[in-house]
Amino acid sequence: MDMTTPQSGKQGWLSKLGPGLITGAADDDPSGIATYSQAGAQFGYGMLWTVLLTYPLMVGIQAISARIGRVSGHGLATNIRRHFPAPLLYLLVGLLLVANTINIAADIAAMGQAVALLAGGPAHWYAAAAGLLSLALQVTLPYSRYVKLLKWLTLSLLAYVATALTLKLPWLTLLHEALLPKLSWQAAYITTVVAIFGTTISPYLFFWQASQEVEELHAEPGARALKHAQEQAPRNLRRIKTDTVIGMGFSNLVALFIMLTTAATLGAHGVTQIESSAQAASALRPIAGDFAFALFSLGIIGTGLLAVPVLAGSAAYAIAGAMHWKNSLELQYSGAPKFYAIIIGATIIGTALCFTDIDPIRALYWSAVLNGVISVPIMAVVMLLAARPAVMGKLVIPRRLSVLGWLCTGLMAAAVLAMFATLGK
Repeated sequence: MDMTTPQSGKQGWLSKLGPGLITGAADDDPSGIATYSQAGAQFGYGMLWTVLLTYPLMVGIQAISARIGRVSGHGLATNIRRHFPAPLLYLLVGLLLVANTINIAADIAAMGQAVALLAGGPAHWYAAAAGLLSLALQVTLPYSRYVKLLKWLTLSLLAYVATALTLKLPWLTLLHEALLPKLSWQAAYITTVVAIFGTTISPYLFFWQASQEVEELHAEPGARALKHAQEQAPRNLRRIKTDTVIGMGFSNLVALFIMLTTAATLGAHGVTQIESSAQAASALRPIAGDFAFALFSLGIIGTGLLAVPVLAGSAAYAIAGAMHWKNSLELQYSGAPKFYAIIIGATIIGTALCFTDIDPIRALYWSAVLNGVISVPIMAVVMLLAARPAVMGKLVIPRRLSVLGWLCTGLMAAAVLAMFATLGK
């Protein structure tokens, strides 16, 4: 983490990685792993092209979200509260809270199942332990220390790169499939494309990265919101660009390797239906061997520990910003009790759902539907905020980012329409 003053010298590239890297890595959570595994198992290398498309779109919308946080000095919810009608704000953050809580339940359940696969024993209790561990770290560690832990957890995603590299992959074939795909209008194909888009470009990531830029602003001595300190803008906007390009690249690269692994193993051996990341790991074992199975399972645990706090934290930032409550992971519980109450409540409810008859995979499906629906209005609001001088001062987003952001919004809207068109088919 860059803790130099705004007037200090050059930064190493590692010091520029933070909010963007963590946001991108958290996108490959256990529920995302399940989606990418299903895509690879069912359609082989035929879905690789989606990653080439989601990468630039993800860079655009996440860079815009980050700019809003750093330039205005406030998170997305606070900016929406100041510039849009209250009913719209409450609707969006309420839906975000519901979707994130369901996603937390699915991720915690997947972690419990992964531990059970590796060590044996009751998956529910492993899930409870994972949920409580994540919660304890969020509540007890200040942001400056906690963010370092999250950075290390991003390395768990390398398990999926390593898993793919243990296999003999037909590189020329997969390159051809990625660059010259055979598109289909079948309902199953369209639904999977929509699922990949919805999993990769998720609303909670917008709120999280914007809020982490505000946290970085407060943690850096002498830093101010860029619209009030434009002399600090060039260095910080370059850092945001580097951080986001690398973070989203990491996210999409891992998604690519998960699809490659499951296409070359599960799909090639007739295993075409994957409902969870743990099932993907289990199915991988007899085909790719114990080592690949262990790597895949450990990746589920590591990415879950990374994603759960991002899901809970983004919901807390959104609710606290909407309600004008103090919100910062740097503060102790006594300094922001309502903010931490959202984190505690979302995590505990998500953990408790693992002990009910609710099917977490089915719940995750509806969470993805909900995320897809709310992502479009949230992205539209983000784009309008980023173009307003009242929010950004003289640092409104440049034309190239505006075009990329609206393109992302339009494609997500098309994806939502396609999703509804294929529901029930």
